[in-house]
Amino acid sequence: MATPFFAGLAVAATALAGRYGIQAWQAFKARPAVPKMRKFYDGGFQPTMTRREAALILGIRESATADKVKEAHRKVMVANHPDAGGSHFLASKINEAKDVMLGKSKGSGSAF
Repeated sequence: MATPFFAGLAVAATALAGRYGIQAWQAFKARPAVPKMRKFYDGGFQPTMTRREAALILGIRESATADKVKEAHRKVMVANHPDAGGSHFLASKINEAKDVMLGKSKGSGSAF
């Protein structure tokens, strides 16, 4: 007598679990797509570059070592060098960011 009851209970539990699984899968497929690329800084440049802004430009942390700063500067500069079709303005801002991060900044410093 108990065996058919437990069999029915198992079938009902399996049906409910399957229904929940299908609903969860449909909700997972319907969620908005999240870009897999890294989010870049959206804002413009501040009048006087801060350490935070310099770190954002170079793509490093504010507490990065001098070697990390130089490596990041080189990578960003290779992509944005004026001789390779990059902007003179961006190149000056990248150089200014390196100077700020290395502590060599004397105010704005930008030629633009």
